Amino acid sequence: MNIDSIRNGIVIDHIKAGRGMEIYHLLNLESLNCSIALIKNASSGKIGKKDIIKIDDDFDLDLDVLGYIDPDITINIIKDCKRIKKFHPVLPERLTNVIKCKNPRCITSVEQEIDHIFKLTDRDNRVYRCIYCESKAKGENI
Repeated sequence: MNIDSIRNGIVIDHIKAGRGMEIYHLLNLESLNCSIALIKNASSGKIGKKDIIKIDDDFDLDLDVLGYIDPDITINIIKDCKRIKKFHPVLPERLTNVIKCKNPRCITSVEQEIDHIFKLTDRDNRVYRCIYCESKAKGENI
């Protein structure tokens, strides 16, 4: 398989195998008008199998989504075919419209225009709670 290197853009690496399409949709990558490569089940000495997303464009990446899904994902920023920055996303303190509250009595279930907002309440266990009803959501339950 031959996938061209990218000139200026972003490489999202070390995605848990099988989660690449989910991230593709959550980041709304289908709306971009550039080359995007999604590599599934690539071999990895670190985690066995992984997914990789290469985006040949510089755009504002939603780090909250990536931090919530998996803070172990690696993000590489590429400029002029060289990696200029490599980092991991962090667990966001607050998530807006990433998780939906599952409590049928929550105001977000009744009022459709209200944002679904969750705050991080337990960093070690990756637990988020709805700011309206305190319902619990745990990391990776998108």
